[in-house]
Amino acid sequence: MPYYRSVGEVPHKRHTQFRRPDGGLYAEELMGQEGFSSDSSLLYHRHPPTAIVSAETYEPPPSTRSPNLPLKPRHLRTHKLDAGPADAVLGRRPLLANNDVKIGYVVADRPSPLYRDAIGDECLYVEQGRAIVETSFGTLEIGTGDYVIIPTSVVHRVVPQDGPVRLLTIEATGHIGPPKRYLSVRGQFLEHAPYCERDVRGPGEPLLAEGTDVEVYVKHRAGWTRHVYAQHPFDVVGWDGCLYPWAFSIHDFEPITGRVHQPPPVHQTFEGPNFVVCSFVPRKVDYHPLAIPVPYNHHNVDSDEMMFYTGGNYEARRGSGIEQGSISLHPSGFTHGPQPGAVERALGAEAFDELAVMIDTFRPLDLCDAGLSVEDTAYAWTWNRQP
Repeated sequence: MPYYRSVGEVPHKRHTQFRRPDGGLYAEELMGQEGFSSDSSLLYHRHPPTAIVSAETYEPPPSTRSPNLPLKPRHLRTHKLDAGPADAVLGRRPLLANNDVKIGYVVADRPSPLYRDAIGDECLYVEQGRAIVETSFGTLEIGTGDYVIIPTSVVHRVVPQDGPVRLLTIEATGHIGPPKRYLSVRGQFLEHAPYCERDVRGPGEPLLAEGTDVEVYVKHRAGWTRHVYAQHPFDVVGWDGCLYPWAFSIHDFEPITGRVHQPPPVHQTFEGPNFVVCSFVPRKVDYHPLAIPVPYNHHNVDSDEMMFYTGGNYEARRGSGIEQGSISLHPSGFTHGPQPGAVERALGAEAFDELAVMIDTFRPLDLCDAGLSVEDTAYAWTWNRQP
């Protein structure tokens, strides 16, 4: 993260004695990235964070991947996946994936188990609903329109509030954060960035929980393991540093506009290993007297483009069957652009009321079986019609 936080009780100097009220020592834990060479935080536990009493292999629900063959645009209807009780971790339905990122969807109506992704950071986008994300750093209250960044190996769980919560899940094989061009060399958001530190929410106080023999599901590069910890991992009395889970609302993203149509990088919100995440928000559109507000036909030859439609009306896709909760996939090797009639309808528009999350990957996305099960197979042919 770009800036330092201190929460709860921490000693005056790091790596020094810090004692509990009974005189015993708190257990210090350094959580850091890139082998002591990047962002880190120090956490102070009531109990040793190393004490496990058992470990066993866990087999998650099976999911298969297949390449996008024949190569064509795809339309997945996530709301068709609604079925049965689920939690935000074990209930995820993988939709699209490559060796850098896995994109899924879940309608969670119950608390998840404690979970640690030891492969990479995760980004959760809240399409609808409210939840509390409990972590070893404290809690985050999240709601419709929020992104949540959970750094690698942070123990956490997602607890829905007042009914189910709909989540788009992005699981990386590395770290997710603000684009480097938005940050100074010391990590401060620069003036041209479309959001800043004031828009970022981190845990405000420690979360302390009691318990023994507590299960934690761990996803790691060899598979999954279910650890049982001797004491509850939510026993941190304080922490400080620049690495922690945080939330940011898509509604706080400030759109960048111009006289003519601006390219997708102006919408970039995060970057991950070989992918980017962009936010399309309500905004005034191009104000040149001859401007065409919708996107031109484009072919980003190095990227697959995935778009999750999460509110408003996405003008360029009107008439294609795209609806709330839809996902479109426009692969490299195929030119895509506005639907027939969209250009003419948009002429003279002053503003667009649209909300969408875009993920551009720099390696092709495979289709997972859950995604194929809700595909609108007519989508690829919607450009071949009269407006």
